Amino acid sequence: MSDATKRPLRADAQRNRDKILAAAVRVFSEEGLDAHLERIAKEAGVGSGTLYRNFPTREALIEAAYRNEVARLCDSVPGLLAALPPAEALRAWTRRFIDYATAKLGMADALRAVVASGGDPYGDSRALIQSALTALMDAAAADGEIRSDIRSTDMFAALAGIALTSARPDQREQAERLLDLLLDGLRPTAQRPA
Repeated sequence: MSDATKRPLRADAQRNRDKILAAAVRVFSEEGLDAHLERIAKEAGVGSGTLYRNFPTREALIEAAYRNEVARLCDSVPGLLAALPPAEALRAWTRRFIDYATAKLGMADALRAVVASGGDPYGDSRALIQSALTALMDAAAADGEIRSDIRSTDMFAALAGIALTSARPDQREQAERLLDLLLDGLRPTAQRPA
């Protein structure tokens, strides 16, 4: 059955699936490929049968957990824009991007194993993230809160650079400083701190 023809999950089944994915990110980030799926099930508060019914293989679970992190990051944009001025929404989202990058870094060995087995966990993640970033930057530029001459592809490259150098949990303070520096550089000249 294709994804398009699958019935939506019942609310309790969706909650269980979400708990499994969140636990998988935590456990794979901590233990890498040595993570036991039974520990993930226990941490999620579900039985092993529920885990395997949703994710029949380790690779399927790893890929779904990673894709869920991308979706959470990208799906946060409308809510951020509804709750905050666009520049503050962009600022908050960049922090979430570093959280995503930290999770991805923690799962690196597990993700490499999925790729080695023929999977493609990254699929359209770059396009989804780029689209989310574009929406945030367009809103902030339209409000005059950031320069309109900066391309979102350049911003994505800068965020990726920060993530490559400062995504470990013990580097969070440095990541925050670098994000502030990057975001200050987006302000129109008249609005930059002296």
